[in-house]
Amino acid sequence: MSFKTEYMQDLMNRVEKNHPAQPEFHQAVREVLLCMEPVAERNPQYVEAGIFERIVEPERAIIFRVSWVDDAGKVQVNRGYRVQFNSAIGPYKGGLRLHPSVNLGVIKFLGFEQIFKNSLTGLPMGGGKGGSDFDPKGKSDGEIMRFCQSFMTELAKHIGADTDVPAGDIGVGAREIGYLFGQYKRLRNEFTGVLTGKGLNYGGSLVRTQATGYGLCYFTQEMLATKNDSFKDKTVVISGSGNVAIYAAEKATQLGGKVVALSDSNGYIYDANGIDLDAVKEIKEVKRLRIKEYIANHPNAEYHEGCKGIWTIKCDIALPCATQNELDGEAAKTLVANGVMAVAEGANMPSTPEAVDTFQAAGILFAPGKASNAGGVATSGLEMSQNSMRYSWTAEEVDAKLQDIMKHIHKTCKDAATEYGEPNNYVLGANIGGFLKVADAMYAQGVAY
Repeated sequence: MSFKTEYMQDLMNRVEKNHPAQPEFHQAVREVLLCMEPVAERNPQYVEAGIFERIVEPERAIIFRVSWVDDAGKVQVNRGYRVQFNSAIGPYKGGLRLHPSVNLGVIKFLGFEQIFKNSLTGLPMGGGKGGSDFDPKGKSDGEIMRFCQSFMTELAKHIGADTDVPAGDIGVGAREIGYLFGQYKRLRNEFTGVLTGKGLNYGGSLVRTQATGYGLCYFTQEMLATKNDSFKDKTVVISGSGNVAIYAAEKATQLGGKVVALSDSNGYIYDANGIDLDAVKEIKEVKRLRIKEYIANHPNAEYHEGCKGIWTIKCDIALPCATQNELDGEAAKTLVANGVMAVAEGANMPSTPEAVDTFQAAGILFAPGKASNAGGVATSGLEMSQNSMRYSWTAEEVDAKLQDIMKHIHKTCKDAATEYGEPNNYVLGANIGGFLKVADAMYAQGVAY
């Protein structure tokens, strides 16, 4: 798609010029700005106040060196990032990613997406993201602890319960959050809700581990209901095998679907009888092994090297939950040809623009990640509330609140899309629905010189 107005095209050109060599960030901004043209036309005050120019520029980007000592006594050096993108509606909120692919452009894309995702939850959270090019794979617990302590020594200067509240993301689970929180507490001599995804015995929330995957299925269920349908008796393919994928598979199964495939960065498994989720949890969460180990005890299952082939499996519902741009235009065409009826993103921007265009042209239900995977940050927001109250809700209470939030997000997207003339366009609805709340807050707060 191309821009219809000179104003948005000029703004996109400026983003590409001012943030060179950051393709993921450019992709994320382009998707949003394409949806903003009718908003700018209806709301000239946003143009006059420079809201669009301001929202694509992070309020703050912090880059720092992370030095740590490995088990052999050798000094290692990585680069750390925290992009505090927008605080109009609340403290910055967004995860920390530890992966070799992390760079400033990736963190900016994730932080930009987080603005709209957090807004959609209805909770008072701004958008931010952080991480490092450190790779936790193959590292000992001691090495990961020393890296996390060094990383937090710098990050602690820039975050706080009412300033910026990081969480986990790829490569950052309960172990890493524990090390990060311990170092923050040591440095600041205070016990606050500065990180979410904490252990249950030191301020964590029940259901946080499952939240993104569960929320993804709750949103998908709401979409399906608009067609008088559900997960019941549907074949489901899910990419990834981390928290999001595992608990999306768990909830999809509880809702009556049959999950037949999961993947990791090396390849994918296909089990026509339905994935044995307990076996996958043992392999990935306990033993931390590759997904191919699944076939050792499941002789009827298949393992295939390479991830992309997972989208050739015939299914009714596809849930990409691995990483950005994993599902391209060709894969989308294959899914459509094989009769997929719904695609909902569990990862952040896992579908390329060509894939999104293919799904929308085919008229299937398509949910962008900023709406469908917001359950994780929503439950992080609930964890922040519990920390503030020094109180914990039951799993049933948190899950009920999560379901209500995902229903609210779906309604917000649907209502915004309908108001702007495209009632089945969830991409348009998510971007406009998320933007308006932030834009109104920025407009009300004036221009900070």
